[in-house]
Amino acid sequence: MKSHFNFEDLSQTFVGAFALAVPISFSEEAWSIAPALPLLNLFLIFSLSVLFLAFFTYESVFRGNVKHRIGAFFFRLFVAYTIASLVVALLLFALDKFPLISDPEVAIKRLIVITMPASMGAIVVDSFDKE
Repeated sequence: MKSHFNFEDLSQTFVGAFALAVPISFSEEAWSIAPALPLLNLFLIFSLSVLFLAFFTYESVFRGNVKHRIGAFFFRLFVAYTIASLVVALLLFALDKFPLISDPEVAIKRLIVITMPASMGAIVVDSFDKE
């Protein structure tokens, strides 16, 4: 398996995040459930998201071989979640459903809820060409 992160990996991550972020970002259910969630539930959603990303990355991207590539492993997790967050923020902003200035709490809650599936899409698509 290659141990670097190149433009192909970056574009795959964006496409995967976009593929799952689009249908959920257009969902009124996601817009309304996010503000109603308490902080503990949001933390749980975030934690589950990172946990599933880590499991999938460990097994599918790195094939269980991270012993000498732990930095690359955590870098890929960070990049997948960050890119998914950026894609979700951009989509919500385009839909005028990301009130970061007027109501940052609602914006961040929506971002966390919708980034969960988007981050999984990002890492799944990124894993397609791995050996």
